[in-house]
Amino acid sequence: MIADVMAVILGLWILMYLLDANRANDLVQFVHNAADVLAGWSRDLFTFDEAWARVVCGYGLAAVVYLFVGHAIANRMHH
Repeated sequence: MIADVMAVILGLWILMYLLDANRANDLVQFVHNAADVLAGWSRDLFTFDEAWARVVCGYGLAAVVYLFVGHAIANRMHH
């Protein structure tokens, strides 16, 4: 469940970025800051020319990894 929440935060930031959410808004700032912490290891991993592609790939990779690892751990604990 924790991995799901982490992935939702990352996905929400990707969506907010793509929809050009108001970065002065407190909710947008909170989600962006949380996503930066969660994707600290992957957010600058790619160097695409387009900023949107860097955001989608960097934060998206973190979300996929958290989901994969989180669900793998949960499945091992249930068996």
